[in-house]
Amino acid sequence: MIELGGTAGEYQNVLYYEASRIMKLRHKDTVLHIHVSYLPIPKHLGEPKTKPTQLSVKFLNSMGIQPDFIVARSNQGLDQRRRERFALFCNIEPPNIIFSPDLDNIYELPLILEDQQFSKKVLNKINLKPKKLNLNSWKNLVKKINSKKDKTVTVAVVGKYFSTGKYHLSDSYAALFNALKHAGWQNNVNLKIKEINSEKINGRAKEILQDVDAIIVPIGWGPRGVDGMIEAIKYARENKIPFLGLCYGMQLAVVEYARNKANLAKAHSTEVNPKTPHPVIHIIPQQKRNLKARAYGGTMRLGSWDCKLKPNTYAHKIYKKKLVSERHRHRYEFNNKYAKELESAGLIISGRSTKENLVEIIELPEKEHPFFIGTQGHPEYKSRPLKPHPIFVEFIKKAV
Repeated sequence: MIELGGTAGEYQNVLYYEASRIMKLRHKDTVLHIHVSYLPIPKHLGEPKTKPTQLSVKFLNSMGIQPDFIVARSNQGLDQRRRERFALFCNIEPPNIIFSPDLDNIYELPLILEDQQFSKKVLNKINLKPKKLNLNSWKNLVKKINSKKDKTVTVAVVGKYFSTGKYHLSDSYAALFNALKHAGWQNNVNLKIKEINSEKINGRAKEILQDVDAIIVPIGWGPRGVDGMIEAIKYARENKIPFLGLCYGMQLAVVEYARNKANLAKAHSTEVNPKTPHPVIHIIPQQKRNLKARAYGGTMRLGSWDCKLKPNTYAHKIYKKKLVSERHRHRYEFNNKYAKELESAGLIISGRSTKENLVEIIELPEKEHPFFIGTQGHPEYKSRPLKPHPIFVEFIKKAV
């Protein structure tokens, strides 16, 4: 099942469209093309215009591809007259035009698609027998999302990728925002996310963060906005505000702790300051060799990595098991030379990789801080609407 969306016509994708055409030619009964297209409704006209989709379908036809279905995106309904005209000009049966409306709650969309018997139509197209669906758990999720909630928590996400020219971009952290929402529903609370550009903190952490219930410092690369992130971490630690550091956020939490609790005033990551006298975050020797050989693809830890948790730690309590696995996407690591020094200053290393013994999770004792955890992995990538990630569930619980 191949989705052909807004990329129709982009020259860099011609190879993939050609591969899709050949697959359909060779395997007619088992390959399906679905064209997802937007139907604009100009305010001065007040009706959905199908011409852009007609043109994109014409473009697909010129490449030898005829969509089996069109999923029409729009902020208003699609009446029968327009559905029929739409189908006529796109050479497709009217029932195979599927409407996908704009929604306040996107998780209602599977139910709307099912009302149009989309899954049944798809299966029939590729000669598979439809099974009886049980969407009760999904319906209960939607009901839970839409239900009135008594409490609201405000979570600050302090990141460097909100800024894009003159615009503010939330989608840089889409997986994180979704994981937070999943955990909010699980805790039956309204979630308010305060999106903070770390470059704008500049000594104003108290002013900017005083109204939040929890703080997250997410993924990042390079020196831009780092000082603001470290300032936010310090504010969270000193004021006992629930804190979660993800990837870069975990690394900068180590930097902040080394500076302010382990008396390593100039500690830093070599990614930001290659000449730091205390490289608490660094490139491990194997990665250095790869970089020197210009084998840049081999200098990142990617995909799922197993992590062994230390018994009786907060991380172990949250996961409820000794061996866990999270997805990774990073290059720099905790410098094990500083492990004993930082542990003596009160930092807890609660998780290490089963391979190479790399530090995966750090935390502070619960008696000192309600929730202060940094993880080198990305638990947000494994959170699901019906199965929220336990770290985020506990994080929101402590925020409440």
